[in-house]
Amino acid sequence: MCLNAVRVAVEMANFMHVSNYVSKAEQTPGTKADAVTAAKLKAAAGLAYVDNRRYKQAARAFVEVSPELASSYSDVISSSDIALYGGLTALASFDRNELRREVINNIGFREFMELYPEVREVVHDFYNSKYATCFAQLEALRPALAVDIHLHDHAAALYREIRTRALVQYTAPFSSVDMNKMAAAFNSSISDLEKELAGLIVEDKVTARIDSQAKVLYARHADIRAATFAKVLSVAEGYVRESKALLLRASLLKHDVVQRGGGVQGGGGGGSSSSSWPVPAVPDVQQGSHSIHLD
Repeated sequence: MCLNAVRVAVEMANFMHVSNYVSKAEQTPGTKADAVTAAKLKAAAGLAYVDNRRYKQAARAFVEVSPELASSYSDVISSSDIALYGGLTALASFDRNELRREVINNIGFREFMELYPEVREVVHDFYNSKYATCFAQLEALRPALAVDIHLHDHAAALYREIRTRALVQYTAPFSSVDMNKMAAAFNSSISDLEKELAGLIVEDKVTARIDSQAKVLYARHADIRAATFAKVLSVAEGYVRESKALLLRASLLKHDVVQRGGGVQGGGGGGSSSSSWPVPAVPDVQQGSHSIHLD
C-alpha cells in the first residue's frame, strides 16, 4: 500500500508525501527483511532528499540501494539513474574518505555504476585528482541532465558544489600554488580561476591570499607551534596567579589578619552594628618578626 502511494506521490512530484510514506513503510514490520522493498524505499527517499536539496542525505540513500532492485522499480527510477544521481550527489557532498568508503569501495553501488560508465569514470577521475578530464566528462553529461526529470533543476547547484570541492581539495596540501598550473589542471582561464578562488576566500572555504601580479595562491595555515606555546603560557600564568593567591591567603590566616563579624561602634548614635569589611587585595606580603607589611 505504501509503495503504491509513494509511486503516485513521485508521479505528482509531491515529495513531502513521498517522505511521509517512506517513513511509514520503513516502520512496518518485515520491510527490512525484504531486500527489494527496502531498496525501493531507499531510492524513493533519495529522490525526496534531492528535491529538498539535501544532497548528502540523498547520496547516502542512493549508495545504500541494494543491487537486487534491478529493473523492478524502473517505472519510478532506473538502475542507471541511481548511479547518476548517487554519483553526482556524492561528489557534491562527500569528502575524500567518504567518497572512497561509500562509493568507490561500495560493492553494491559499483554494480550500479557499471551500468553508467561515464559516472564511474567521473568519480574515479575526481578521486584521483584528474580534474581536467573529470570536468570535461561532467560537461558532456550536461545535455542529459538538462532534460532529466529529477535533476534538471539541480544540475547547476551540483556542478557548482563539485567544482568548489575540487578547488578546495586541490589547494589544501600546499603552502603555495602556481595559478597557471592550476588553471591548466582545471582546464580554465587564469582570470576565471582567480575569480573563483577569490569567491571561495571571501566565503572562508579556502584560507589563502592571492598574489595577482605573480599569479600565486599562498595558503594561510594555522601556526600550530605558536598556538601551542601560547596555550602553555596562558596555563602557566593562570597557575602562577592561583599559587600567589593561595600563598597570600595562607599568610593572612597564619597571622590572623582576618576581619571577623562583630560589633562596630557607630559614630553618632551610640548603637552597635555588625559589619564585615572585605580584606583589600594585596599584591605582596612581607613577613617580619610577628608582623605583616601590606603595601
